[in-house]
Amino acid sequence: MRIPISSQTPESSMKPAGGRLLLLLLAAVLTGTRAHPVPRDTRLPTDAKECHLARFKSLPPQELQAFKKAKDAIEEGLLKKDVKCSSRLFPRAWDLQQLQVQERPKALQAELALTLEVLENMTDSALGPILHHPLHILRHIQSQLQTCTQSQPTAEPGSPSRRLSRWLHRLQEAQEKETPGCLEASITFNLFRLLIRDLKCVARGDQCA
Repeated sequence: MRIPISSQTPESSMKPAGGRLLLLLLAAVLTGTRAHPVPRDTRLPTDAKECHLARFKSLPPQELQAFKKAKDAIEEGLLKKDVKCSSRLFPRAWDLQQLQVQERPKALQAELALTLEVLENMTDSALGPILHHPLHILRHIQSQLQTCTQSQPTAEPGSPSRRLSRWLHRLQEAQEKETPGCLEASITFNLFRLLIRDLKCVARGDQCA
């Protein structure tokens, strides 16, 4: 077998092609450039970053049933702990329709992030299997919400409304001041409002009025 003559050194000629490609890809990512096109078979599917938030206008009954089971289990545990809270984290006035359309996803993101943080950090091991599927759904909603907000045209910069600022501050302050039991109680109380009303409102966009 005849070996073709190359001007490369022995060490460089021994490097596999895949290794050189990986180095090129890493260099492109680290430098933020696209000098080398990514091979077709390494790209994500064309619909991987499309916005599919509209599917959350209503959740399937079996998913709502999983959340109801989780909510009942959490409330039962809170009753045993005799948790008493003096204030509500999510007041009755919490209604995304009162916000501008472009502000609603940000409010929902904050609401969803706090819900996930509290549910993921519950210490009762018996809740693990019950919360597994609801947490998976919430993470998927969070991922889709992030994709949809990133894919929207960038609006002109502006300050958030007074109402949104007040709500976001309230959520942030609650994480620092509320006891774990009161956070769990607030999140549980608000769970179906998040899933049925707030999520649906954001999914409907400017049709939610």
